[in-house]
This record gives sequence, C-alpha cells and structure tokens, in this order.
Amino acid sequence: MLYTACWLYGKHFVQIESFNKGREAEGKQQMSGLLALLDDVAAIAKVAAASVDDIAAQAAKAGAKAAGAVIDDAAVTPKYVHGFEANRELPIIWKITKGSLKNKLLYLLPAGLLLANFAPWLIAPLLMLGGAYLCVEGAETMYHKSFPNHESNVAIVDTPGDAVHLEEIRAAGAIKTDFILSAEIMTIALAAIPDSNIWMEAATLATVGVGITVAVYGTVAMIVKADDIGLYMSSNGRFALTRWLGRGLVQSMPRFMKLLTTIGTAAMLWVGGSIVIHGLEQLGFGWLGHHIHDWAYAVGQVVSIDWRGAVEWISKAFMDGMFGLALGFALIPLVTHVIGPVWSKISRKAQA
Repeated sequence: MLYTACWLYGKHFVQIESFNKGREAEGKQQMSGLLALLDDVAAIAKVAAASVDDIAAQAAKAGAKAAGAVIDDAAVTPKYVHGFEANRELPIIWKITKGSLKNKLLYLLPAGLLLANFAPWLIAPLLMLGGAYLCVEGAETMYHKSFPNHESNVAIVDTPGDAVHLEEIRAAGAIKTDFILSAEIMTIALAAIPDSNIWMEAATLATVGVGITVAVYGTVAMIVKADDIGLYMSSNGRFALTRWLGRGLVQSMPRFMKLLTTIGTAAMLWVGGSIVIHGLEQLGFGWLGHHIHDWAYAVGQVVSIDWRGAVEWISKAFMDGMFGLALGFALIPLVTHVIGPVWSKISRKAQA
C-alpha cells in the first residue's frame, strides 16, 4: 500500500515537472518570437531611416544641380505681381505657388518618371518646345519694350478692365512660364539622382519640387513685400538708422523691381536658348553648342586664371541668350499668325 502511494506520488510529480518544463519552453519560445519581432521592427526602422536619409541627400544634390534654373524662376516671377495693389500681392503669389506645386507634383513628376523609364528619347524634343516658348515670350517682351504701341497675340498685354480678370491673366501667365522652368528643374533633378527604384526617384523628385517651390516663392514674396517692410520701418522705427534704412528700401525697390524684370526677361532668353541648344546636341546636331563652347573658352583665355571660369560662363550664357532672342524673333510671326489664331479657335470651341 505504501509502495503504491509512493509510486502514484512520483508519477504525479513527474507529470507536474513535465508540465512546468513545457510551460517554460513555451514561454521561452514566445519570448524569443517577441525578441525576433522587435529585431525585425528595429531593422525596418533602420532601413526606413536610411531611406529617408538617402532621399534627403539625393534631393539636396539634385536641388543643387538645378540651382541655375531656380534662380531664373525667382527672377522671372516678380514681374507678374508688379503693378497690383499691396493687399493683392501675396494672394497672387500664393495662387502662383499652388499652380507651381500642381505643375511639379501632378503633371511633371509622373510624366518625367514615365518618360525616363519608357520613352527617354522624347524628353529632349519636349524640353526644346518649352525652351522655344520661353524664347518667344522673352523676345515678345523685348519687342513690346522697343515698340510699345504694336499689338501682338503672343505675350500677355495688360489692358484696362476688371482687376480680378487681370489678376487671373497674370497668374495664368506666371503658372504657364513656371511649367517650362519647372520641367527643366525636374529634368535636371531626375538626371542627378543615382540609379534606384522608381519609388525612391518619385520621393526624391517630390522633395526637390516642394523644397524649390517654397524657396522660390518665399523669396519672391519677400521681394515684392520689401517696400511695405521699408514703409513700416520708416514710420515705426525706434532708431534713426532703422528709419533711414526703411526710407532707402522704399525708394530703391521700384528701381530694383524694374531691374529684376529685365533680369527675368534675360533669364527666359538664356534658359530657353540653352535648352534648345542642348536639345540639338542630344539629337545629334551639336555643331552650334560646340562652337559656343569653343568661343566662350577663347574669351576666357583672355583674362587671368582667377576669372577664367566666370568669364567663360558669362560668355556662354550671353551667346545662349542671343541665340534665344534670335530664335524668339524668328518664331514670333509663326506664333502670331498661325499658332495663335488656331489656338484661339480651339479654345473658343472648347468653351462652347
């Protein structure tokens, strides 16, 4: 009897011990599974952080490559705001900013990715069309300054009338010009991105597009409101130096805006001409681009080595701009008498 009781107790003890060991093993398995999950989460977080860093680094590099076009964009835009009442300047800039973001994110980003991956041969001709448009607009502006009483169908000519309608026309013209400049910016940025997957390219381009838009139109807003800032400083400054700086800002801004308008026109001719010349080189017609490069190099050899790079760049930009001006003047009759009327008929039919 005692032997039987001991045997039953021992068997029960073994079962309990076996059960406890099973529970302990199960707990260890659950703990190891949790630790593995945490390791996976940590690895994913590291990859995500690295991806964000890569996007930021690639966006900074691509944005730096497109700096020239960004400067052009900032120089061109203020002329579309010039002449409006002070309380309408920022709303117009905000309207243009939204249009610029729409250009970059909704149109140019997907179109650029599709063309780059499926039809890269189309990029150069499309950019050349945009460059030709900039040349025509710049040449038309020069023509109106030389012959102010002559009417044309190319450039936007302000006529007396509803201020709201004029505001819409100016904003539409600015957004149209921004589209061409943004196309160049996004193309340069896309070319500067290292080989990667399409999602990395899209994220980088989106970062570049938003960052450049904020930088450009933030700068434009500061420029067009500088006279209001100067007026406030001259009226409310606590120190004589502050009031003096404010008066100087108010007096200098009209001349600065006129200068910036001239720079913007020159920038359109330069950018448009350089886009067309570069496109011709990509299509196998590189003789003009090579000659301009050689001429700019020859001009650079005249000065000391410290100034050589700057002189070569200025010489090339000048020749690109002169080509853009000549091309624009050559295209004005075509646009005025053929493309303009046809486009007007199509627009009227679409509205009807």
